[in-house]
Amino acid sequence: MSFGFSELAAIRLGFGLSPLMPPAPDVDALLAGVAHAGPLPDAMTTETARAMTLELRDTRRAREEDKSEANEEAFQIVNTRMGMVPIYDLRDRIARAVDDGVGFGERLVQFWADHFTVISAGSATHPLAVAFVDEAIRPHIGGRFEDMFFAADTHPMMLTYLNQSQSKGPNSPFVKNRPKMELGLNENLAREAMELHSLGVDAGYSQDDVRQLAELLTGMEYTANLGFRYRADVAEPGAETVLGKSYGGNRRGGMEDIRTALTDIARRPETARYLSRKLAVHFVSDDPGEDLVNELAGVWQETQGDLPSVYRVLATHPDLVTNLRKKVRQPFEVIVAALRALGVNGGRLADLDDKQLRRFFWGPMIAMGQPWGKPTGPDGWPEEAESWIAPQMLAARINWTMNMPRGLLPRQLPDPREMLISTFGGTQSAQLSWAVPKAESAAEGVALILASNDFNRR
Repeated sequence: MSFGFSELAAIRLGFGLSPLMPPAPDVDALLAGVAHAGPLPDAMTTETARAMTLELRDTRRAREEDKSEANEEAFQIVNTRMGMVPIYDLRDRIARAVDDGVGFGERLVQFWADHFTVISAGSATHPLAVAFVDEAIRPHIGGRFEDMFFAADTHPMMLTYLNQSQSKGPNSPFVKNRPKMELGLNENLAREAMELHSLGVDAGYSQDDVRQLAELLTGMEYTANLGFRYRADVAEPGAETVLGKSYGGNRRGGMEDIRTALTDIARRPETARYLSRKLAVHFVSDDPGEDLVNELAGVWQETQGDLPSVYRVLATHPDLVTNLRKKVRQPFEVIVAALRALGVNGGRLADLDDKQLRRFFWGPMIAMGQPWGKPTGPDGWPEEAESWIAPQMLAARINWTMNMPRGLLPRQLPDPREMLISTFGGTQSAQLSWAVPKAESAAEGVALILASNDFNRR
């Protein structure tokens, strides 16, 4: 195989090559491209999401109080609009990934949004889940991990998902004044903050550390009615000791105490090790070499979690090339990479109607085993190849590669021989190079490329 950094980085760190745009020529260009994955001017915000949720609530109440035809119609319009939010979010996320010249930034958005998994429980929180990515993830993928950690674990969507608003300090004035109510701590956020978001389950912290952090996190509250608030009357009074360090004291500093604690956790060597390995698993290999993990963790600690410095190690380490095709592309990656290979741009996706969005993307994501925004739990989507290559999922991938190109581009399919070159840039196997030119039609040749092992692995 004959290829260079540009092809390797596009396939392994981005969403694949595209005939519409050149790949990043070097590491500096790759890292500079991360800035393009920041929030757009029309990004979803918590306030916009809150307004949408209140509109849904108000139209539902109006329908319940007065079952008139007008109230029913008003509710159905709003309810349908809220139900479409995840589908439009999928469309927009695909479009941004398709149009990202470098691709690394949008891959990082996917990685970090999955790392800090939130799951919408229904239409009322769909917009807030979109706001979470635009407010907590996108602004921080090119900064320090500690800032993303704080933004994600204090975001209204995370508080909603992990029931943090139900967590009350057992000795707080709020609880003391309501002795007959069963109020107290909810440890969900504290546990996930340590176990999944930073230190990792094997970091050696205790249940007491989790409880102390849970006490420190009390006071944060989000409701659609009132928005985000820090309530001192709900916060557990006094000092909490987390991993040997005391926070709070006689005069609680509210959100500043929480920020300090999360920053200290973010800067611990266990966090550096855990997240360095997770990055290596996602981008390089299901079983990454210790040399790569050690180098990533070392730079993480030296720079106190400066993510671009960590990304540079990832992009320049020899394991990136020696482990080519060791990772199975997840369904979202397959869809984006296929569209890029076909020369489709984001503008084409904007022209699709709701039925087409369901047919080409929403439904296939479900069939391939990755329903959009619906992982099975707070640990996000699995990484190991076995989770994505079960017979039923493989059949769904093959069906999609055979049907989507002809449906989306009925009269514009590329020449498979040219597509082979532009898609793989010299990384393709000899078997695929032999088979594609022998395809009896353009549709068959395109399907051979998109269904190949070469394409479904990176």
